Amino acid sequence: MIRSLSQLIKKRLALLFLLLTLRLSDLRGIDASHFFRILSHNLLRCNMIKQQSQGGFDLMKRWIAWCLVAIMLLVGCACGKQTQLRQVTLNEVTRSVFYAPLYVAISNGYFAEAGMEVEIVTGGGSDKSMTALLAGEADVALMGPETGVYVVNQGQTDHPIIIGQLTKRDGSFLMGREPVTDFDWEALRGASIIGGRPGGMPYMTLLYVLRQHGLEPGVDVEVISNIQFNLMGGAFEGGTGDYVTLFEPVASQFQAQGKAYMVANLGLESGEIPYTTFMVRQQTIQEDPAFVSAFVAAIYQAQQWVQTATDEQVAQAMQPFFPDSDLETLAAVAKSYRETDSWCQDPVMTEDAFTRLQDVMEGAGELAARVPLDTLVDNSFAQAAMQ
Repeated sequence: MIRSLSQLIKKRLALLFLLLTLRLSDLRGIDASHFFRILSHNLLRCNMIKQQSQGGFDLMKRWIAWCLVAIMLLVGCACGKQTQLRQVTLNEVTRSVFYAPLYVAISNGYFAEAGMEVEIVTGGGSDKSMTALLAGEADVALMGPETGVYVVNQGQTDHPIIIGQLTKRDGSFLMGREPVTDFDWEALRGASIIGGRPGGMPYMTLLYVLRQHGLEPGVDVEVISNIQFNLMGGAFEGGTGDYVTLFEPVASQFQAQGKAYMVANLGLESGEIPYTTFMVRQQTIQEDPAFVSAFVAAIYQAQQWVQTATDEQVAQAMQPFFPDSDLETLAAVAKSYRETDSWCQDPVMTEDAFTRLQDVMEGAGELAARVPLDTLVDNSFAQAAMQ
């Protein structure tokens, strides 16, 4: 009799546990009152069994206690997952290890902790990222700050606002067709370089570096500027140009495949320049400052983590975004960017950095008028995140 009751109790409670598991698998559709009606019904049936046999009572208590613990754990998980994450679209200018802190903020769950799920769309150029932001196709855009300067100088009053800086150096490498042990910049005299589109940070920084080495673009060296940013590597592989500027991990991939070889680090040659920044529409700041604050705080958290993490840890965090790159390559690239001090430690853009940006733009002949820092940059969210 006791054995049959024990088996019946097990079946009842196993069924109860299965029902609860199935009910909780669809977390968005949980009906709490229905959940507890099922629970009460099954516990009452167990109570009826208890009354029929005192011998099975202890066994029943153990099973009920175990089941209730499981129920509490499942309910706790369900309640935690019921919170809806805000869907955020971020348009990045290109996919590069250069933007490691952004990918870390996703992989390490900093955005999720801030109540948002970030989807990244790769624009393929600052102009395209800006267009997506202005059109409302993106909530946030990661692109060169020069793009914001252009929009302000076009007289657009509803221009985007920079809410945080991610990188502080050029992240590209000058690549040649042959490996070189000791590169001499004079080797570029009479040569051609695929250098990006006019007005973009890669293009303007390249012009700045060439002049620093006594080479006048368009006179001493040809800078090819009619090739779309995300097609530069393919154009070089197809035979265009003697040199090309490429970002990571494409630069390392090309070198490993013998398609091109690194001859100079443009980030080291150019010095510190505000290179990539996060922008949002003014409307976003006005209508949802809490979102902007949470976003910047998550980025700051990632920036801080990257400063203390190992290159291998950074590589592991980034790997989901670079499925064609192995961990060893990503770690080596992370080490390279760390050694050149490319990543900002915090999202604040300083007055000096913004002035340097416009100096480079002016030298490239791309600055119509200087823009005050406060017109384009809002550091309040970054400063709040750092407190």
